Amino acid sequence: MDLTLIVVLVIALAIFFDFTNGFHDTANAMATPIATGALKPRTAVAIAAVLNLVGAFLSTEVAKTVSGGIIREGADGVQITPELIFAGLIGAIVWNLLTWYFGLPSSSSHALFGGLIGSALVGAGIGAIDLGVVLSKVILPALFAPLIAGLAAFVATRIAYAITRRHDGRPDGRGVFRYGQVFSSSLVALAHGTNDAQKTMGVITLTLIAAGMQDQGSGPQLWVVAACAFAIAFGTYSGGWRIIKTLGTGLTAVKPAQGYSAETSTAATILASSHLGFALSTTQVASGSVIGSGLGRRGSSVRWSMAARIVLGWLITLPVSAAIGALAALVIGLGVVGVVIDAIVGVAFIVAIFVLSRNTRVDRASLEKEVNAAGQMIKIPKSGRRRPKGKQHA
Repeated sequence: MDLTLIVVLVIALAIFFDFTNGFHDTANAMATPIATGALKPRTAVAIAAVLNLVGAFLSTEVAKTVSGGIIREGADGVQITPELIFAGLIGAIVWNLLTWYFGLPSSSSHALFGGLIGSALVGAGIGAIDLGVVLSKVILPALFAPLIAGLAAFVATRIAYAITRRHDGRPDGRGVFRYGQVFSSSLVALAHGTNDAQKTMGVITLTLIAAGMQDQGSGPQLWVVAACAFAIAFGTYSGGWRIIKTLGTGLTAVKPAQGYSAETSTAATILASSHLGFALSTTQVASGSVIGSGLGRRGSSVRWSMAARIVLGWLITLPVSAAIGALAALVIGLGVVGVVIDAIVGVAFIVAIFVLSRNTRVDRASLEKEVNAAGQMIKIPKSGRRRPKGKQHA
């Protein structure tokens, strides 16, 4: 197949992956403020979309980790072809859409890395992968980042409830945390843009380097940054309501002080990791923070069956997406016919998932209705009148 054509196909597929990353990970920033009523669902995803767009322009350290770190660059150039990157993206997109369908907050990042690693193993051998970078920049952050974020959220929640303890039936002011959530969730969205959009930038840059269209060791070009920024922003605005439902109402009953604590912990962890070039999973960090905040509020309970399901998703994302990427790479070995087969099967899977999702539709209206029915939205009176004792919500 003509080199230019396959490069165009890979770039188009990478941008589509970036779009799926957007709606898959909207929940990371906006599940908790939607769950507490701090933001209306459509307003929340609009804010997240804008800030993901802005965040994508703030740093390229993670992109460089993907383009010049995970896949080894040897004396003869990058040891992977655009065709193999195409196969890796197939693996990432298939797993992303499958987990979205089941409302599972899995890692888009690990799906991408898994797909690339699987295809590289089949097409170029284990020598094409820099295992040291994978361990230090992917595996170890995946293990420690959710724990650090969860511990920070636990401590922050305890502090928030300690300083707003009720006295003599007077209002405790915890509902005011709802306003703080507007800021903290916005910070998470900005941090998400600085981390996740860069992974697709890295893939496109890797493709251009592998095709000899860009110098080795160079970072993403401006047009690549802009294309990925807008793709993840549009994906974010589309909603991703299934995973918002899981993260916002499926793990624990989130109250404003909890939500604020979880969001600030998530944002701090992601921003620090982006600065260091760690390609971590923002989904894992956000989930860990929500669990930590649930443990930090007395009387709150964490739905451990759902937490176990999410952790299982974390564990199998990289190997399963790697297996799908490896299978797609085997088909690629057939040449042009293999590329066509992968493309047809991939499109058929995407269409099938979206058709099936309409049978169990989760949208903005149904999510808002569920949150209201659960009594989780906090109502702050417009007047300064004191609520009767017993009417306060935690």
